[in-house]
Amino acid sequence: QVQLVESGGGLVQPGGSLRLSCAASGRIFSLNTMGWYRQAPGKQRELVASITSGGSTNYADSVKGRFTISRDNAKNTVYLQMNRLKPEDTAVYLCRALTGDGPYWGQGTQVTVSS
Repeated sequence: QVQLVESGGGLVQPGGSLRLSCAASGRIFSLNTMGWYRQAPGKQRELVASITSGGSTNYADSVKGRFTISRDNAKNTVYLQMNRLKPEDTAVYLCRALTGDGPYWGQGTQVTVSS
């Protein structure tokens, strides 16, 4: 079992920044790719960014150049730095970890971009 706890969400004005964190605990020896997804009301869940245990990254086209994913393997934590936020970035952001036992999800953290 792997437990994921997200933090860092909140309300921010357009053009602002937020940094999300996701800390993993439990069977972390099997922690592989970690990623951030988001789900807005009435929309499907979508991949925002992912990072492998070796540091290779992948981004949705809509966030390229604005968001940066990183991880600290010593702390079993993945981060999402979000800059130049737009109202369309408003969603619940969920952390996902892929392990040898399958995928695990966090509870999510709300990000609201509004003036």
